[in-house]
Amino acid sequence: MTALVYLEIAWMTATFGAAVIQWRRHMRGLAGVWAAVALATAYLVSIWIVPMVALAAGVIVYHDRGKSSSVVTRWGKRSRRKHGVASNVDILRHASWLAMRRRASALRPTLAEASLWHRIRTTTSQLAVPLCRSGLLRVWSSIEDVVLVFGRPRSGKTQWIIGRVIDAPGAVLVTSTRTDIYDKTHLLRQRHDRPVYVFNPTGLGDLPTTLHFDPLTGCTDPSAAFERATDLLSAGPRGGADHAPWAEQARRVLTALLHAAALGQLSMHTVAEWVANPEKYRGEVLSLLRRSPSAKAYVPDAEQFLGTNDRTRSSITSTIMPILGWLASPTACAAVNGGQSFDVAELVERRGTVYLLCDKEAAQVAPLVCALTGLIAREARRIAARQPGSRLDPPLTLVLDECAKVASVPLHDWTSDMGGNGTHIIAAFQSRAQLVDKWGDAAARVILNNAGATLLFALGVDTDDLTHWAKLAGERDELSPNHDAARVVVSHSTRRVPVISPSQFTQLPPGRVVAFVRGMPPVMGWAEQARKRRDVRRADRLRRQATTAVTTAAEQLAAQAAERASTGSPIPAQQWVTDAQGVTQSPNGAHPAAQGTPDVAH
Repeated sequence: MTALVYLEIAWMTATFGAAVIQWRRHMRGLAGVWAAVALATAYLVSIWIVPMVALAAGVIVYHDRGKSSSVVTRWGKRSRRKHGVASNVDILRHASWLAMRRRASALRPTLAEASLWHRIRTTTSQLAVPLCRSGLLRVWSSIEDVVLVFGRPRSGKTQWIIGRVIDAPGAVLVTSTRTDIYDKTHLLRQRHDRPVYVFNPTGLGDLPTTLHFDPLTGCTDPSAAFERATDLLSAGPRGGADHAPWAEQARRVLTALLHAAALGQLSMHTVAEWVANPEKYRGEVLSLLRRSPSAKAYVPDAEQFLGTNDRTRSSITSTIMPILGWLASPTACAAVNGGQSFDVAELVERRGTVYLLCDKEAAQVAPLVCALTGLIAREARRIAARQPGSRLDPPLTLVLDECAKVASVPLHDWTSDMGGNGTHIIAAFQSRAQLVDKWGDAAARVILNNAGATLLFALGVDTDDLTHWAKLAGERDELSPNHDAARVVVSHSTRRVPVISPSQFTQLPPGRVVAFVRGMPPVMGWAEQARKRRDVRRADRLRRQATTAVTTAAEQLAAQAAERASTGSPIPAQQWVTDAQGVTQSPNGAHPAAQGTPDVAH
């Protein structure tokens, strides 16, 4: 090689080094110029050096962009450019309909073998839940992500939940402390011959119970008895750290008693008698448990409870007795005993709906709601294990409204793995403090961490809650003008302020939400309100028309009855009417049996 070639190689190396230095100093234009000079020199030296120089430059740039300092710098610039909130690109990449459809085969395994036309016709609501709308874009969360909803009363939270019940692609379980969700959704959920069940142990809204559930159902299986005891006790009052050992012993004892009662085909009243007077029924309990194939595991627990000292036994019974308080309610006992059998497999296959209604003041029936919720969720998980991909398709949706009040299931355990089995959880609370109060600080943190999306409506005035969400939203840079004595702006300084201040969370108008979706900054948008939906308005209109028609007919019959009464003419049997409860009455309100008139309904 000649001296000129060596000189060209040295010049190429120097210019290439200069390009790298200028690039690291963020002088991109000058770095490009030096890189072009280096490539031109390399071309003059030899044609094969050009790709080698380009490859070396690519490796250096890749390494430089992948360093921690570069990543943090880019994140900071991006956050300042977007003012700390998600951009349109963020939504399109992580939470748009296109992002949900990219995962369609994983979310709904049956779509992997379906035709292209069938996949195109599958709506996004079959794959994800719409959280809110930001501008022209809609923000979605997939059906395998846990969605937590927080909002004070009358903030629009229930209206959003109603839409999720209507749009759920598969079976739905709904818990609520009011009948408004049932009133707005049950007619729409009955479409396509889908069954609707109501479990109403408190008689809320005078709605009849059509699904009867006995806590002893399936407890002949020891594992089912343990799960039922866990669900029942989860609805009891949460004690301190010293309460945990007693709660564990109470779970073991209640498991043994439920198992014994199921083996003897007895009732929950018998279980309550055993707990209240264990010495009297010692022989009966042990005799029943010895019938079990797992007697070696349960007889020692029962013997320890029945033979322990009064103080220890009193601590265990005081933990169990509160969850049996519903036995004193005739309405709750009527919801438990008799009625049609309930099959979870049929519910999932026919995509039915179960409404679990419970007055928030009737805390004694909350264990029943928790036990039935646990039965459906756990059985659905077993069914999913036998399905392709070990996932329910379509998924089972658990809409747990007022979750901390009436459905305090082991949410910290369920949120960790239920989504992968095809069980979609939507849990609604009034505040984060409800989580801490019901499940404790550690479990509340687990629930929040497991959530794939969190939707915040207008919050209350709890400063701890407001500060928590403000910190989660992060901070942004804000320019602050500096004035001289004449109030003239002479310069600007930068200060860090919250992206969303704590006070702004309390000032959100009804329907306005802040959405936290995994993988991107927060989004401020508008949540769907069910009262504006076309199908809900149509169902309300048909219901009002039917009510008006019944009222008009009743008024006409009453007028005819008054006219006939004034003339002394009898009332024809064809004019008896049937009320909403199915009871045949005369126009004047009397029951036909009271007057000896045939029961003819029109």
